[in-house]
Amino acid sequence: MSEERPLILFTNDDGIASPGLWAVAEAFADVGDILIAAPRVQQSGMGRSLPFSSEGRLIAYENPDAKFAYRAYAVDGTPAQSVQHGVLELADRRPALVVSGINYGENTGNGVTISGTVGAALEAASFGIPALAVSQGMNIDLHMSYSRDVDFGPAAAFSRQFGDRLLQHPSQPDDVDVLKIEVPKGATLQTAWRVTRLSRRRVYWPTRPERVAFGDIGRLGYHYDADPAKAEPDSDVYAVLHDGVVSVTPISLDLTSRTDLFRMRQILAGERHYTGERP
Repeated sequence: MSEERPLILFTNDDGIASPGLWAVAEAFADVGDILIAAPRVQQSGMGRSLPFSSEGRLIAYENPDAKFAYRAYAVDGTPAQSVQHGVLELADRRPALVVSGINYGENTGNGVTISGTVGAALEAASFGIPALAVSQGMNIDLHMSYSRDVDFGPAAAFSRQFGDRLLQHPSQPDDVDVLKIEVPKGATLQTAWRVTRLSRRRVYWPTRPERVAFGDIGRLGYHYDADPAKAEPDSDVYAVLHDGVVSVTPISLDLTSRTDLFRMRQILAGERHYTGERP
């Protein structure tokens, strides 16, 4: 068995200069070799997109505030593309783990497909690499900031806790490709954690642009509009926003509905006398 330290790839959707990215990388400094490949600029809301317009330039990046010297690159591309460049070009061996985050703001409910944090982790999973997508709850006015008033310490510690599990046991249970970690606002190292499912509820809703004519600039915004008490009790929304505990949601690359496929075929075929029983 090789004594080589595991290679851990870090990325995010907030951009290479985000304090959340560097906080989580430093949490793993003693356990593996660190490689950072993150978008050059803010890329929130990109999901798993791979736009052809990205130029893919890789720029060596040095963070003067970092406690350790890391191999770090700013990528002219999305979070998912940053993972691709990291795995295909920058890594000298296959990463043992990919960590995406720590994101400014939680990624819960049915909006997770919008999240670049989750999208990057799913991209890593598509390579067969264990992945974490980590987000930190905070006030909405901080979501697009690089505020240094946010304490990422607990989120980094929980990331290390679950990252260690994946490094020690890379073969996760069937149908688990990503662990989505949501750390509530105000969490401490003593905050409890819970395994959850994705809520079907939406937490952040788009806001209508304010403009005079359709030809004017009219960017969509978003606002918080949810009652977490009405979310499913076993969901990420309920855990983080109602109970204030850390949510750990296993996510699968398989987006197939969990419906009965035989019944679905009967419905689509127009078979009116469906009895609920298979032949």
